[in-house]
Amino acid sequence: MSAAADLLAALGARGWTLGVAESLTGGAVSAELVTVSGASAVLLGGVVAYATPVKHTLLGVDAGLLEAHGPVHPLVALQMAHGIRGAVAVDGRYADVGVSTTGIAGPDSPDGQPVGTVHIGAVTPEKSVSRAFAFTGDRAQIRAQSVDAAFRTLLDLLGE
Repeated sequence: MSAAADLLAALGARGWTLGVAESLTGGAVSAELVTVSGASAVLLGGVVAYATPVKHTLLGVDAGLLEAHGPVHPLVALQMAHGIRGAVAVDGRYADVGVSTTGIAGPDSPDGQPVGTVHIGAVTPEKSVSRAFAFTGDRAQIRAQSVDAAFRTLLDLLGE
């Protein structure tokens, strides 16, 4: 099975739903998840919050945090993962789990951080984590590594 299938199976076994907040991956995490038959039993939806202000207005990331540190920061990733749970709520019920991606895929860096700097946020009813990565390669490779890292981070958090 793929990492996406493994993740959906692990979440489904717990009866948990998922929301995905993406920046540098631009929807690639969600796209990979929906390649798995039955993904709709777990995946409620996703948001591509590519523009920094959308991270605040739609996902509830603290405006002061964004102003002080910019969108590529471990706490931004964590707040995105928390915020997506409410953004995809159904009938007032938040998603059980949220995952987020934020980083710099290149080829240039808008804020001086190295290209390949990526933060993944993950939140479950039991735990939360923000992980930092320093990927190498071109834009497409960094984005692909970020998708894989999002799945690995959640699977690790679930103890799979």
